[in-house]
Amino acid sequence: MFSKSLISCLRPSATLTSRRLLCSAMKKGRAPDMAEGNPLLHVSNVRNRLREIVGASTNWSDHQQAMSERVSLSSTLARSQSELPAKSMKESFLEVHLPLGSEPQLREKYLTFHNTVRFGRILEDLDSLAVLISYSHTYNPALKRSPLSIVTALVDKIDMRQHVIYPDCDIKFTGHVTWVGRTSIEAKMHMTQYHNGAYSPVLDATFVMVARDPENKRAAFVNPLRPEGPEEEEIFKEGETNRSRRVELSTASLLKVAPTAEERKIVHGLFLNTLDTKTVSFRGRVLPPNSVWMEDAKLKGLEICHPQERNIFNRIFGGFLMRKAYELGWANACSFGGCRPSLVAVDDILFQKPVEIGSLLLLSSQVCYTEGKHIQVRVHSEVFDPLTRQHNTTNVFHFTFASDRDVPNIVPRTYGESMLYLDGKRHFNQTVESN
Repeated sequence: MFSKSLISCLRPSATLTSRRLLCSAMKKGRAPDMAEGNPLLHVSNVRNRLREIVGASTNWSDHQQAMSERVSLSSTLARSQSELPAKSMKESFLEVHLPLGSEPQLREKYLTFHNTVRFGRILEDLDSLAVLISYSHTYNPALKRSPLSIVTALVDKIDMRQHVIYPDCDIKFTGHVTWVGRTSIEAKMHMTQYHNGAYSPVLDATFVMVARDPENKRAAFVNPLRPEGPEEEEIFKEGETNRSRRVELSTASLLKVAPTAEERKIVHGLFLNTLDTKTVSFRGRVLPPNSVWMEDAKLKGLEICHPQERNIFNRIFGGFLMRKAYELGWANACSFGGCRPSLVAVDDILFQKPVEIGSLLLLSSQVCYTEGKHIQVRVHSEVFDPLTRQHNTTNVFHFTFASDRDVPNIVPRTYGESMLYLDGKRHFNQTVESN
């Protein structure tokens, strides 16, 4: 039987043939709630909504003028968080549709050569949605434009619930704010896809956003979050736990403190396993069977950052950076494993500095850890100034891929590579534990 919502989409004079066509469309991945005229937000309108909220323009020259006018909004910022009303989780809830099944003209943007979905495009959509969710939480009906500049600080985690994303089936994104600090917001999102007559989960994502003043120079306060009921209390507590975990991981970073005793044993074991037994020398190194030197598992890329890829604040869109990093990391994993890998998880994407329009963006992908069929890839992005010859790190990305076969072992030569190996192992273990 058709659902009531589906029946309402049918004209009274609909023929039996039209009903058959509708049933066929549903089987092919066209969801009934993606019918034309549905008031829920279309994915192509998310960035338009964001432009309206901050008063940005789609025109490059007008955009610069609009951003300069935002300076006057500083007077509307709250001087403390206590001045702002608490918001509930449902006030930031959003549902966004990506109708790949219902609107075939959308597919080309999302399709790969092999007729699969470009996950880099999904990352762009998630980033935009996380920003819009955060603005929904901080919405003030008394203001025509928001004085806040909300940007992505961290992609805490993206866990894949299934590895197949169908290119001709409708997709739905849902999400809301789950935790709030004084100037930061945690937003959780879920992606589902309509297939075989029902929605099934594809991924869960957690983003951390930060609020800045209109000029994006200093932190700005955001509305506190008011959990309602035991379930929301539990969600909020999980957000607190996530925050504590992030602080702990940052404190234990190998860029700050020495490896643990167990990790030192691992590094020494790798070293001993590569010694040339024919010579008594610390310098004589031999690659073990079914192994690859870490220095031989790199892939690099360069992007010239054009205005087309700007965000609503006149800098390069974070989703674009994630897409480029993912595609480079995927290509590296594909080359290393000898097959088309599937994504298992994305975690700990840190946005250290914004990327200005016109920048030369250097991307460096490194396979830093392998185990069985899994490949851990780290992508480092930096801006290069050809005039000063300076390099400044902007982002670090971590991706876990799975191959359809066992992959070679990655072997570090230097101490720096050994630290990359241990860092990759830590990220892989976190992914395994969370899944």
